[in-house]
Amino acid sequence: MKSNSYSKLSLGAQAVAAALVFGCPAVYAADTTKETCDKDILANCKPAETDESIERIRVHGVQNSVYMFNSSADKRRLAELVDTPQVITVLTQDQIQESGNTDLKDILSAQAGVTLGTGENGNAFGDRYIIRGHEARSDVFVDGLRDPGMTTRESFATERVEITKGPSSTFAGRGSSGGAINSVTKKASVAYDFGRVDLGVGTDDHSRITIDYNLPLSEKVAVRLNGLTAQEDKPGREGISSKREGVQLSGVYETTDALTFTADVYHLNAEDVPDLGSYFDKDTRKPLEDIPVYAQDGDFLDSEVTTFTLRTEYELNSDITLYNATRVGHTENGYITTGMSGSTRADTDATAPGVDTLKLSTHQGNQDVDYFSTQLNLFWNTKIFGFNNKLVFGLEYTDENVDNGVYNITKNNPTNCSTKGSSSVSESYCIIDGNGNTVDNISQLIGYSYVKGESDAIFDIKTVAAYMMDNVELTEQLSMFYGLRLDSFDYSNQTSKTLYEYSDTMYNFNFGLVYDLSEDANIYANYSTATNINGGESDLGGNCGYGGVCGTEDQASEADAEIVENIELGTKWMLFDDKMMFSASIFQITKSDVMESVGDSYTTLGTLNTGENRVKGIEFGMVGNITDELSIQFSAAKMDSEVLESYDPANVGLTLSNFADESAYLQLRYQLTESFVIGGSYTYQSNMFGGQPDTAAGYDATNERYSIEVPSYQVVDLFASYNATEALTFRLNVGNVMDEEYWTAAYRSGAFMYLGDARNSRLSMTYEF
Repeated sequence: MKSNSYSKLSLGAQAVAAALVFGCPAVYAADTTKETCDKDILANCKPAETDESIERIRVHGVQNSVYMFNSSADKRRLAELVDTPQVITVLTQDQIQESGNTDLKDILSAQAGVTLGTGENGNAFGDRYIIRGHEARSDVFVDGLRDPGMTTRESFATERVEITKGPSSTFAGRGSSGGAINSVTKKASVAYDFGRVDLGVGTDDHSRITIDYNLPLSEKVAVRLNGLTAQEDKPGREGISSKREGVQLSGVYETTDALTFTADVYHLNAEDVPDLGSYFDKDTRKPLEDIPVYAQDGDFLDSEVTTFTLRTEYELNSDITLYNATRVGHTENGYITTGMSGSTRADTDATAPGVDTLKLSTHQGNQDVDYFSTQLNLFWNTKIFGFNNKLVFGLEYTDENVDNGVYNITKNNPTNCSTKGSSSVSESYCIIDGNGNTVDNISQLIGYSYVKGESDAIFDIKTVAAYMMDNVELTEQLSMFYGLRLDSFDYSNQTSKTLYEYSDTMYNFNFGLVYDLSEDANIYANYSTATNINGGESDLGGNCGYGGVCGTEDQASEADAEIVENIELGTKWMLFDDKMMFSASIFQITKSDVMESVGDSYTTLGTLNTGENRVKGIEFGMVGNITDELSIQFSAAKMDSEVLESYDPANVGLTLSNFADESAYLQLRYQLTESFVIGGSYTYQSNMFGGQPDTAAGYDATNERYSIEVPSYQVVDLFASYNATEALTFRLNVGNVMDEEYWTAAYRSGAFMYLGDARNSRLSMTYEF
């Protein structure tokens, strides 16, 4: 399958092209002439089949959506996805839009093998991803460059999202134990002239407007504008709101046939009223259901992101190409939010001594991130010892600075209850009165004010990396893939008490073989590694409780890196005339020298390399067209995790925290007629257990059960679209049609559990011009 099995347009190229070209003058190509066609005979019109016009047809159409993409946007992955010895799930713009999801966390949390975690002290709520059981919160990339910090990530300027499964440090550098996430942004192109406006309204005060306009100014220059304004309440939680304002301006200048410059400026401002959801009731062993909205006036989760990216591509000759991507970015993230948990009034309580109640808590933090990254790649196609080689040589430099801080909060209203603590009585804010009723004006119970306080951790890491990769055709049936990478870094973290500084060099590699069984099927084997450094998560500061660097200066600098090894066997098949790809894989990920917090999770003793864990599983995927009318995006994973070694012998044999053994996602789209489409999606996640990241889930040895459980859930969404004209399309999305109350993640103590969205409806209109 190393041949051009994807080189032709899928989905019946001419029918798709005819449906999407709005009068062929809209399609440009630098090396072809514009073609005009009569709209009355579109079925007989063939547009120019340049790479970019094909992308135009595949990515920007509404009336004929595309779920399958043949290649990765990471230019270093030279083989097509079907010939890549690794699971890489590509979510196209069409599939994302028809799913109705917009924030990256919602897009990812539906996918098999991906779960959400919770966080505090700088973690944007929900923006914490776990892939195949391993933390991936700092393994988010945009166009192949790391996107550090905990921010809100939106999809209005996203072309597609790629989820790489399995350790990927040869490509990604530090981290990427279970995989990595790469968002591919929309870029200007001289190949086409088009515009698109999407308007949406819906329940829960939902409104959303996006614009996407690409304009060639000449055969060499083009600009593209993407804009967003949106707001809504969280379905089922009036007053829990989100507001988004964003813009991206992209430009391309093709100076010659060999040299191209592409640049973009991106800005997003997100203002949310966050919700910590429910809590885990340890008596009933379930999350408390049907809770009131308890957010306080003034609660917020604000993120602001500004980046500038320049990409330069120079083709020296037909066999050698240079590519550089450079980005400068600044992000700000801050929050003050209210939590709710069960408690009991103290015997000294003035209103109802000894009565169960619900009390409020306050959580807060802020984070400023400045970063610079530049990556230079040399691509060289050559023959070595008679074999065809596709070589990549790369250099990368990154400088990331993260300033974690706090707010100084003043609670202006008097407390209204006394509650029992572990060893004392606390004056608290309770939302249940002495008669068991909800108090009035919950949102004004605390009445706090705040000012920005001091920094509690200033993290900086500078990294220089060098790598090489090679795709070798050993025979017509057998290909070999391998890569080597070293990352040399200087790390510092000034916490409130201690300055941690150290330097080190990490080495990682991957090796894979792909054997073609036939023109339509292959089998593959892959071995890959990853490395995590002590305190390497940029959002953690000095917090041992979430794996951050702590302990003495010498102890922190002498800690070993965590080493991750992955073995994977799989197969990929092209079916239905190459319109659909099926994949299956079995894998085992072993992480050794795991850094564990010894003793209390916030102890000054620090983290020690005392742990080892293993995740093994099987994963299936299907994407593409089963027939010309029926499209599918499907993934399912069944996994098992186990702690193999730990400083606490009681942890051995336990499952990892925030780990779902089973998960599945299915999205179907059926073209009933030329004008009418129906579809829907199904998400399933088995139960999982709360605990500290990357270690054993909390366990109650007395009762022989896990302490905090997130129940399994399944969610069904539906959509339908109607093509009123060639330019105008309407779409209706109904989310969580069964109106199931479900929870997506739990804090390690069970003090809060994120709620999924209740039933909701969205009506959108797309106009193309």
